[in-house]
Amino acid sequence: MPVPVEFVPADTAVRRPVTKVGGQPVWLDEPQWPLSRESGEPMEFLGQFELGDGRLGYLFMTASEAGGEATWEPDGGENALVVQPAGRVPDFLTVEAAGAGPSAGEDFVPRAVERAPDGEEWQFLGGPDVQPNWLQGGEHPGPGWQLIAQLDSAGLPFYVNFGDMGVGYAFLSPDGKEGRFLWQCG
Repeated sequence: MPVPVEFVPADTAVRRPVTKVGGQPVWLDEPQWPLSRESGEPMEFLGQFELGDGRLGYLFMTASEAGGEATWEPDGGENALVVQPAGRVPDFLTVEAAGAGPSAGEDFVPRAVERAPDGEEWQFLGGPDVQPNWLQGGEHPGPGWQLIAQLDSAGLPFYVNFGDMGVGYAFLSPDGKEGRFLWQCG
């Protein structure tokens, strides 16, 4: 059963390889900042998530004002979940060796919160046995992909465009080397 989280302000800029949203990535390998397929501009950093075994998944999405019509598609080239170390960049992404770039906001860290009274959790961290709470029906990237985070646009501490009251879903491939992200709205 997932543990719901909220993101609270960090005391200082987070410079450790821990789960957080906002700020700048704490790279474990050479930086791999994704570029929008449509505009060629750097995507906005949304957060990083611990994957276990000392690895991180870095989540990016093209900002709505920069174009990026396909930010909801897991392989549309307008969002990215980069895995480090020893990850691989999918063919549909272009990255550059920039250590810093656009960010959705300041650093925020997760804090567990009480379960929703109706049992409908919309923001939580994933794991091996955690299943997504889909808004519109299942859209797993493929068999064996593991949910690492489910993010509620209304529960994040900064604006993200997941449509009207949307929810984002971050996944790790079965071999642990690639990530995918998609979102759905109501």
